[in-house]
Amino acid sequence: MQVRNKGKKSWSGYAGLLAGLALIAYLFSKVDLAGSMKLIGSIGPYSLLILLPYLALHLLETASWRRLIPKENGAVPFFSLFKIQLVTETVSMTLPAGIAVGEPLRPWLCRRFLGIPLPDGFASVAVRKLLLSATEGFYTLIGAIAGFGLLQSVSVQVIDFEGLGVIMIVAGISITLGFMLLLVVMTNGKAALKLHHVLMKIPFEKVRQWLLSQEAGFAETDQKLQRVMSGGLRSLLPVMGIYIAAWMMLAVESYLILHLLGLKVTFLQVLAFDTALTILRAIFFFIPSGLGIQDLGYLAFFQALGLPDHLAWGGAFVLLRRFKEVIWYSIGYAVMFMEGIHLRDAEQVSKESE
Repeated sequence: MQVRNKGKKSWSGYAGLLAGLALIAYLFSKVDLAGSMKLIGSIGPYSLLILLPYLALHLLETASWRRLIPKENGAVPFFSLFKIQLVTETVSMTLPAGIAVGEPLRPWLCRRFLGIPLPDGFASVAVRKLLLSATEGFYTLIGAIAGFGLLQSVSVQVIDFEGLGVIMIVAGISITLGFMLLLVVMTNGKAALKLHHVLMKIPFEKVRQWLLSQEAGFAETDQKLQRVMSGGLRSLLPVMGIYIAAWMMLAVESYLILHLLGLKVTFLQVLAFDTALTILRAIFFFIPSGLGIQDLGYLAFFQALGLPDHLAWGGAFVLLRRFKEVIWYSIGYAVMFMEGIHLRDAEQVSKESE
């Protein structure tokens, strides 16, 4: 059964990758590549500046995650945690179904390089993921409110019907409240044991025997989750603020690229369409890095904004963003190689929990 499930995940992941590559091929069949390369060439060495917002994003995410690791583990070295953040995010964003590999890697690498016990690592990673998703919703809400007029005006051109601004506001509120509710439920001190109780109703004796042997582990996970939330939701506000700042780096990056290309757009305009496309990327999570989906979305927004020669400007914008990703993902894999980290290491977590 495990082999079959693994095969299904693998095939679905590669299907997402193939879909992304097909969309990218379609995109570049439409854009003015010659004009795009000319625009990129006009920037020169200043194009390296586009690497900075992504660096800031990783630094901010590392700072937030560091605050979520239980204090009894002592002071966590920032640079070591930053390397784990960079490696796991690279894996999550580049491999087919990469999140299924990248997220389990986090607690295992925390134990290997920082000496953090797996239950503590699991707790911090679980809360981190929920907070990251909740703040994505808040980031979406900020962008939707800031650019509500723009989203409404281009709605028909972008999605073929009216109300994009309203949709984004509803999406932002729903995502924020939904994940905050999950966070409260998960950290109330009984979530894992309640899950254990439900699983015990599975009508297979061998499964129930295994669950009985792991009951203490479920209880320990509850304790670790509760410690992360020992200060209540109020204690997480600084962490959420840092995560929102990290999300903002995506809009800052887009604005910087457009500014370098010489396009006259406001930051609020960029924030509005960037939040919309961040949600689109999340919906198509099975496509690595939103390949093709997000790129076509940018092109649609540029056309809706009435930008002159949007096929050349849009192509240049997409190429620069993907260039940035290639550089950073190469750095991520280089760190993996130098630290002796292997993708199969993610399997260690599940093996050691058996």
